[in-house]
This record gives sequence, C-alpha cells and structure tokens, in this order.
Amino acid sequence: MTDSDAVNQYFYIGVWTTKDNDIRHELLLNNRYVEARGNTESAYEGRYRITDDYIEYWDDTGFTADGTFIDGVFYHAGMILYRQ
Repeated sequence: MTDSDAVNQYFYIGVWTTKDNDIRHELLLNNRYVEARGNTESAYEGRYRITDDYIEYWDDTGFTADGTFIDGVFYHAGMILYRQ
C-alpha cells in the first residue's frame, strides 16, 4: 500500500448508504466491512482494499465485488451509495 492509498482508505472509512437507507456498507479501519440490507444488519462481511478511488471486496463466503468513489459518491454493483 502506498502513502496515497493509505490516505484514501482513511478518507473512505465509515458508513455509506443508498438514498432509501436499505443498503448500508460500513468500511472499518481494519480493512473489514459489514454490509447491512434492510433489517439484516450483517448480511455480508469480509475484507476490502482501496487503491486510489477503487475498492475491491472479498466476502467471507468467497463472493467478490468492486466499486468506485467518484466526487464523494460510491458506485458499487449497480448501486449508488452516499456517506452517512
């Protein structure tokens, strides 16, 4: 991880939600994430890596995904999430 990657990682730490708050991604300091869906608070959990404005996910079940942060908005798997 470069110094730039570390700065970006800390910038994006926190909770990101869809406008209706149905899907919530919490990016934790330890490179882990928890995704809540509706009333299910831990629908998915796993690890992530941020490089520049790009994020890669590895769910604990083996599922992988990615996303991009553009102008303070998080685009992930067809969803648009905003910092809470």
